[in-house]
Amino acid sequence: MNSLPSEHESRITIQGVEIALGFPDEFPFKWIGQRDVLEQLLAAWLVIDENDIPLNPRLIGKPGVGKTTLAYAAAKSLGKQVYIFQCTMDTRPEDLLITPVIDTSGGIRYVASALVTAMLRGEVCILDEANRMSEKSWASLAPLLDARRYIESIVAGLKINAHPEFRICVTMNDDASTFEIPEYIHSRLQPQIYLDFPEADEERRILKENLPFVDEEILQYVVAFLQRAHNRNESYTIRDGINIARYAAKRIRSLQANKIDQIDTESLLRQAVVMTLGDEALSYVI
Repeated sequence: MNSLPSEHESRITIQGVEIALGFPDEFPFKWIGQRDVLEQLLAAWLVIDENDIPLNPRLIGKPGVGKTTLAYAAAKSLGKQVYIFQCTMDTRPEDLLITPVIDTSGGIRYVASALVTAMLRGEVCILDEANRMSEKSWASLAPLLDARRYIESIVAGLKINAHPEFRICVTMNDDASTFEIPEYIHSRLQPQIYLDFPEADEERRILKENLPFVDEEILQYVVAFLQRAHNRNESYTIRDGINIARYAAKRIRSLQANKIDQIDTESLLRQAVVMTLGDEALSYVI
């Protein structure tokens, strides 16, 4: 029987096969949004009986509303390491699980994905933008997402059981550039937790947290712009707002460094909006 790896071990041997493990992701993410959605996610991961298993929650919302930040913050609140796997349209089953690579001696070695590393260590994996993957990749995860909680790597010839403390969360963008999720996977990714655009005060706090060095005037301008866009169901998000505010602040600081006396902050903000989102965004500028 193989022992489980500690967070400090970089390799593990399973059924005689040595596998290199990945490293956790570390970010200064802090969840400033609604407390309710954080509690919904934590409840999905809870195990309340020896016969119970954790659920596999799905976070859904527009790009940039904080889905990954929410999942990361929830994991950290439990004292867990986080492994993020960025899904794409060309993600293959072996990318999700175990990948063979050629080492310096010309031999084959096996490398565990972020997902499998989290499974073995009993940590949290976030499958980011998971609905960009094809059905073939999803099929490789079916036994992990139900009561079986294991994966089979055809490449390495291994069946790997998830650590009892392993938790998974998937994020999905609510946009057109994604695949339909197969029904047998859909039923395994529950509950569905929806993230909407933040309210004005919440949006200002998020901007302030990410940009503590930016003047309040810029932050208020960006919040007003975003709120008008939200009210028209435009897809602009807080991520866009952060880019607008950051660029405008850089332009102002650059002009100040060149000792320009008269700085038209509003014009620079309008320019930052256009350069970030295009001319069509001006319809949401006062």
